[in-house]
Amino acid sequence: MSLTAADVKKIAHLARLTMSEADINRYTEQLSKIIGFVEQMNQADTTNIEPIAHSLDLSQRLRNDIVSETDQRAAFQAIAPQVEAGLYLVPQVIEGE
Repeated sequence: MSLTAADVKKIAHLARLTMSEADINRYTEQLSKIIGFVEQMNQADTTNIEPIAHSLDLSQRLRNDIVSETDQRAAFQAIAPQVEAGLYLVPQVIEGE
C-alpha cells in the first residue's frame, strides 16, 4: 500500500499539523516505506509462535506491601487553608451551570 499526498494531508489535518508541500512530499515517501515494511512483516508465518509480552522470560520482582511511613494527615491538614471532613477544600476552577 502506498500513501498519496492527499492521504498525508488528511492525516495532518486530523492531527492538527501544519505542513508545507515539501514536508507533505517527504512524509508521503517516508510513511509509504513504513507501511510497506509493516506489510512485509505481516507476510511472516507465525502460525506456531506463542504470543509473548516480553522477549525475556523473567518474572517481576515485587516487594512486600508494608507501610513504611507514619500517618501525617492531621499535621498536613492542620496547616491547610481550608479542610472539611478530612478533605482539602480548593477554589472552584471550572464554572458550572
